[in-house]
Amino acid sequence: MRRYRFVQADVFTEVVFGGNPVAVFPDAEGLSEGEMQQIARELNLSETTFVLPPTDPRANVRVRFFTPSAELPFAGHPTIGTHVVLANEGCYEITGPVTRVWQQVGIGTLPVDLIADSNGRVSRAVMTQGEARHGEIYEDKVSLAQSLGLNFEDIDPVLPAQVYSTGLPGLIIPVISLDAIKRINLNVGLFNEVCRTMGVTGAEVFTTETLDKAHHAHVRNFDPLVGVFEDPATGSMGGALGAYLLAKDVYPYEYEASTNHMVLEQGFEVDRPSLIEVEVDIREGIVSEVRVGGQVVILIEGELTLD
Repeated sequence: MRRYRFVQADVFTEVVFGGNPVAVFPDAEGLSEGEMQQIARELNLSETTFVLPPTDPRANVRVRFFTPSAELPFAGHPTIGTHVVLANEGCYEITGPVTRVWQQVGIGTLPVDLIADSNGRVSRAVMTQGEARHGEIYEDKVSLAQSLGLNFEDIDPVLPAQVYSTGLPGLIIPVISLDAIKRINLNVGLFNEVCRTMGVTGAEVFTTETLDKAHHAHVRNFDPLVGVFEDPATGSMGGALGAYLLAKDVYPYEYEASTNHMVLEQGFEVDRPSLIEVEVDIREGIVSEVRVGGQVVILIEGELTLD
């Protein structure tokens, strides 16, 4: 019998049962790719992560990310949760208020900063994401509205629906109000057709009208093509949205050099309130680096037994 220990944590929240859950297997050596996919399907969370020895000498660990139906090359909340779990497992030497570690993932080797409190305990992490890139604009706002179960007038008339990525491409869709975003009733077939047309697996729908006036956007994220109907908190697309909001001049920034801080609220419609912190560096008018961070609460420990 083979036994594999796992830890489940809630990410982008300070309280249990908030945020987005992730199951982390801190030592996944010996599991095949097929077994990883079966385990992710069995646990049925938006993502499950499997930690392996790195093949890149610069990296501390290699991490693989699985939804219930597919492997992803990169992911946001699972990265934050995985490295806080590993820190609490004693896998890293915490050297001060900020300890940098490196993870090897499908898009390369990227840094993750572990944030320790005065007692040396880590419950927060900040990940550096991949290069910010923009793609095609989806021009048919009538079909876009229909795919979300909304009216044409609910789609923002100025901002474009456009593919953006900081590692995992998604379609960013602006709507005009909290009322509109709350009324989304996904036409899954049409929505998936829109996503396939744009070469993405899901979409980040946002409005700049927020529940808390101190926040910058209210977000819902849908990924039914990879088995996640609605994601409670999406770090990968949160970083992409931060880059989008600056590129479209939604929020002002210093052209030559600036670091811009944003807070995104997500998950309220699925009773898993989440706060995603985004930092976007601008150098000479372009996005030079995107970071996403948040709190983690460790909730469950268990063991999986395989023949």
